[in-house]
Amino acid sequence: MQKIILDTDIGSDIDDALCLAYLLAQPQCELLGITTVSGQPTERAKLASALCYEAGKGVPIYPGVEQPLLATQRQPACPQSSMLERWRHDTSFPQNAAIDFLRQTIRVNPHEITLLAIGPMTNIALLFAVDPEIPSLLKGLTMMVGMFGDGADGTAQFGEWNAICDPHAIAMLYNTPVTAHRSVGLDVTLQVTMNADEVRQRFQKGLLRPVLDFAEVWFQERPVITFHDPLAAATLFDDGICVFRRGSVTVELANAQTAGLTRWQAGDGGHQVALKVDKERFFEHYFSVF
Repeated sequence: MQKIILDTDIGSDIDDALCLAYLLAQPQCELLGITTVSGQPTERAKLASALCYEAGKGVPIYPGVEQPLLATQRQPACPQSSMLERWRHDTSFPQNAAIDFLRQTIRVNPHEITLLAIGPMTNIALLFAVDPEIPSLLKGLTMMVGMFGDGADGTAQFGEWNAICDPHAIAMLYNTPVTAHRSVGLDVTLQVTMNADEVRQRFQKGLLRPVLDFAEVWFQERPVITFHDPLAAATLFDDGICVFRRGSVTVELANAQTAGLTRWQAGDGGHQVALKVDKERFFEHYFSVF
């Protein structure tokens, strides 16, 4: 069993719900808690609660920080919450307690917890700022964030959403030593996609049924989903899905137009970056837990 805490902006892109459903169904995952981040964090907590109810699991859920550290808010709303009336969910959650929940839970389980961060990194940056010992008490930090080039020069083609939503937070995390610091970026996640028709065929039962409802909001503007966040989660349970390489990541902050752009250089640095993905292995693994 792996002890996981999920930090998520569920309710914007559909991949967060795909990820949470996977973790709830994964028999090797002990999900100790969920924190939400970005605009309308309580609405995001309600979406997480709906999936937990469907899974029959009482996972603690804490709405986190709504605004980025310094940047302008890019996702003030949680559009998938329009589907909440279809699913049982909690409506009341502890307020202003997410950072303390993270801190206390990690301290009670030293060197046992992997933080899986799949949204803007505001909550995690504040956690590290409030308690600088926390990074050394983690088993690891796995993030779906960034874009790291083709593995040759490490130059990103453009900024990834989680990074540009709070570039100062992600820069802080890359400047903080963590025992195992992994990043799964757009270079690999864009290779694992599924069109709307196939999603509707495969998500007809069990825990994937509410995910399909949430996905219909996403499909109003796009006919495809990308498994960004589930891919990052799956690497925690199957080392063969992605190939990682060690190096150093830096984040652009000086230029407002490119803030959040990630640059990676291979070497002896403390950051592991995913460079390749076995698409067939990922999809087989993902759907096997359901």
